[in-house]
Formats: sequence, C-alpha cells, structure tokens
Amino acid sequence: MRLAFPRPGLKVPRLSWPKRPAVSQDAPGPGALRRMTKSLFSLGSEKLPARLVLVALAFGGLFAVLAGRIVHLQVKSDEPATASRIAGQSISTARPQIVDRHGVVMATDVKTVSIFADPRKISDKDEAAELLNAVFPELNGNELREKLSKKNAFVWIKREVTPKQRQEVHRLGIPGIGFLPENKRVYPAGHVGAHVIGTANIDNVGIAGIEKYIDGQGLNDLRGAGLAQSSADLKPVELALDVRVAHAVREELKAAVAKFKADAGAALVLDVDTGEIITHVSLPDFDPNNPADALLKDNINRLQVGRYEMGSTFKALTTAMALDSGKVKITSVFDARQPLRYGRFSIGDYKGKGRPLSVPEIFIYSSNIGTARMALAVGVDGHKSFLKKLGLLDRPKTELPEGLDPLVPSRWGELNTMTIAFGHGLAVAPLTAAIATAALVNGGRFLPATYLKRSREEADALAVQVIKPETSQMMRYVMRLNAEKGSATRTDIPGYYVGGKTGTSEKVVRGRYSKNKVLTTFVAVMPSDKPRYLVMTMLDEPKGLPETHGYATSGWNAAPTTGRIIERIGPMLNIEPRFDNPLQPFPHVARLGVAQVR
Repeated sequence: MRLAFPRPGLKVPRLSWPKRPAVSQDAPGPGALRRMTKSLFSLGSEKLPARLVLVALAFGGLFAVLAGRIVHLQVKSDEPATASRIAGQSISTARPQIVDRHGVVMATDVKTVSIFADPRKISDKDEAAELLNAVFPELNGNELREKLSKKNAFVWIKREVTPKQRQEVHRLGIPGIGFLPENKRVYPAGHVGAHVIGTANIDNVGIAGIEKYIDGQGLNDLRGAGLAQSSADLKPVELALDVRVAHAVREELKAAVAKFKADAGAALVLDVDTGEIITHVSLPDFDPNNPADALLKDNINRLQVGRYEMGSTFKALTTAMALDSGKVKITSVFDARQPLRYGRFSIGDYKGKGRPLSVPEIFIYSSNIGTARMALAVGVDGHKSFLKKLGLLDRPKTELPEGLDPLVPSRWGELNTMTIAFGHGLAVAPLTAAIATAALVNGGRFLPATYLKRSREEADALAVQVIKPETSQMMRYVMRLNAEKGSATRTDIPGYYVGGKTGTSEKVVRGRYSKNKVLTTFVAVMPSDKPRYLVMTMLDEPKGLPETHGYATSGWNAAPTTGRIIERIGPMLNIEPRFDNPLQPFPHVARLGVAQVR
C-alpha cells in the first residue's frame, strides 16, 4: 500500500473526537442490556416451526449413526487378524444361473465346503500334516508342512472337498482346522455350449466366455458390496442358445470330423432376423467342469478366435456388392474363356466352363474369373468400403471377450481386390463372415450378433440397412439356384427350400498355399424364399474318401454335413416342411427376365 503525505504548505484540518456523552439516569442498566441481547440473538422454542425441529432431529440422528459406524470400523481394523475373519473374506460369492432360451440350466452354483487352518493354533505341525495327508494323499506332504509352519492366521488346506472328506477331517479333531462353506460353479450341459459359457475359477470368478462377461456387467460390484451371497439373489442370464439344437449339431459335426478325418470342425446356427446365435460348436471342445482342458491349444473357439481365408463363400459378398452398386446387373455377362492375368499373376477357374458366364452362372459354377471381374467393376475403394460396413475388417464384437482382428493386406491394390473377391488374401473370424452373409439374405439389414436372448423389437432398433431389399432377393435367388443346380445340391433337403454357397480354401503353410491342406465351408439359408436361419459348417483339413472319389472339397463334405444338420434341427426350430415349392418366391428376379442357366 502506498502512503500519501500532504504537500508542504497545504493546510490540513484538525481532527477532533466527540466527547463521551454523560450517562443518563434513564439509560437501561446491565440487566436490561442482557435481556435485550438475549431477545436479539436467540430464538425461543415457541418460534421454531415443528417441521424444522423434526428435520433437525433426523439429521442429528443420521450423523450420530455415521459417527458410530466410523468408530466401529476403526476399532475393528485395529483388531488382530483372525482365521475366521480372513476366511469370511475368502468365501466364493454366488453367481447368477445361466440358462438357454427355454430356461434349461447351463451353469449354476452348488454349495460345497473348503478346509482351512490357523497355523498359530496347531501345536504339533508334523502330526497335523501327516493326518491331513492321509485324508488328502494328492497333496504334497512337504508343502503341507510348510503351510502349517507359517505364522499366518489363515492358510487353505483343500478347496471344495467331498462330504466324506469333510467328515474324516472333522474326526481328526485337530485344533486350528476349520470348515468354510463356499459356492462351486457346475455346468450341467457339459460340453454343449462350452466355448460360449466359458468357465469360472475356484474362487467363482469368471475367466472366459459369458462367465467373464457377467463379471464385467456389475457382478464384481455386487460382490464387493456383499450383495451376491446366493444365486437366488441374482436374475438368471438368458442366452440365445438352444441346448437341444446345440446337442444335435455337435453330434452331426463330431460324426463328420471323424468320417472325413478332419483335424477340427465348427458349426453355427444364426437367426437372421434377430442376430441371435442359436448354436455355437467348435471341435475339439472341453467340459467346463474341468476348466484346465480349456487351455489346450486345440480346444480354441474357432468361430470367434480363429482367422481363416473363407474361400468361395466370399463370392456371395462380392456378388451382392456388385449387384447393389448398380454397376453390375443380374443379367450381366462376363468373359471367363481365358484366365485373368494381372502382371505375372494369373487367375483361373477350377473346372471352368471356358465361355462367357452370366452372374447366376458365375455364382453356381464358382468362377474365380467372373467374380474377380465383378469386383474390378466396383473398384478397390468401393470393395473396401463394402466389406467395412459389413464388419469384415474389424474384430468380431459380441458378449464374449475373446477375439482377434482380421488379417488385412497392408497395401490393398487391384490384385488384392481380385483375390479377396473369391476368398483369398483376407483372413477373418468365421462368425464375422456368417453375420455379414445373414445381412445379404434378410432384406439387407446388418445386425450385430448376440449370445443373449433378443426380441425382434430390440433387433429392429439395432438394424442398419446395408444393401437394398431387391439386392437381398437376388442373393436368395442365386443361393437357391446353387442348391438346385450348382455345388450345393447335397444340401437340398426336401421340404426346407435350402439355398447356400460352398467354399474350399487352400491353407497357408510356411508362407505358401498348400494343395493338400484345405478348409472347407458351407453357408446355408433356410428357407431361401423367406430365410429364418443361417447354418454355417466348417471342416479343417478333411481328407478325400473312396465315396468322394478322393475329393476333399466342400461340396463333398461340408455341404452334406450341413444337409444332415438341417434335416435334424428343422423340426426343433419349428420350421414346417413344405413339399411343394412356393409360387413366385423371387418376384423381383422374375420381372427382370433372367436367362436360363446352362
């Protein structure tokens, strides 16, 4: 602060203080002043509203309870650790039941008992270890002695013991040994739906599949708050899976893997109108009741974690892209007389016709040349954009935490578009390919897949139109035509009006395509005039048989396997067989006057 002083010569007025007035005889005395002060700065109870008094009392009581709780926790935290306290904190809390779409239990909790010890209360450690080892010979005796020699207040002896073992330990009468009730996860359906359900560890914490998904949806918070002590407290998780259908599909796939001497197999049933996954099978699989088996390298979830070049099933995507772009019509014809050359590379057909082919003929004869020409008509940017909006350039997104990104070319040029058009050069999860194909036949609506039960109204809110309804009808037409006259004739099960597309891709071995190791796939829709379900079947490295004339291509193994699956599950899915073909199933195609297929 700056101080200002008067300038020289400036006259400053003199300040004078007023004199203290004399006290009047009439002024109030000290008692009167006290009474005045009290009346100004205090309120009598008669002046307080009754509601205000009640609010004050309520808040006062609340603060008293909170203060008492804080003091109690402080005192409790200062208490020495006891085995019972630590044991209580170690109890495996409950998990909700997991049920299929019809309420069949696929995962639930059962009550079990675990055994713990307070080493501080055990006087003869060696004797206690020997007695316990006699009941549990599978335990390492030296490790057991080390546990009992610790100065801890709590150590586990054996988790999840049988009633007989519990009784035997109880008879030993060892001081410091206690029993703790726990929740154990069991899976009544066994192998059925194993990759979807996943597993929970010995502490009842989800470590894979839907079990892990549940923990991420708030179960951990409930567990921390002590609100998940019984599965009865929690609402069951309803899956889209159908245990009956999954069991039938697994049996047929297992038989096919054995018959064709394949290394592995996978199958999927998808509701094309809701995106619900009705069945998910990947072989070899495992029993969730033995979670260690899930870690074996061959027991992976091939539908969501596997990445494969899907072969000619991708031709359905390329055909839909070309037709929807408007640059190709269903009546268009492409030259397939000679292999298509690009620099030093040459693209040919397997058992080609050696003549110009129409779009339906390109599809049913699975022409690489014609498909590549259609993709070039759309262009590289259009091709990438189409695959992107169908989710094929992204990691599969479902409730399951497992998944891998697709293998996409680092530099995507015309040659990449030509090979990807017929299913080589882009490796994706089979589930992703199935979801994209479903959008081609359900009227052009892309739906994210789900393992949880979903209503049609919920699905409609999520649907995104990716191709025109007219394009979708043309795709259903060519897929049905393929079952009547093309490579899918072995899936033409009477009554179900099936349509589909085969795919055989050579596997990459040490950086080169192998002629002897193939992945065969078949994608079917039923019924093809008004599809309700998509069925995908895969066989990894099937072998040729005498009855297949030595061929190991999809038309000889994956396609007939899909036919057997459809024949078996059709009644379970409430699809009533129609033995008379529908009249005018594809009216838009009929109006276009498509030429006969030769």
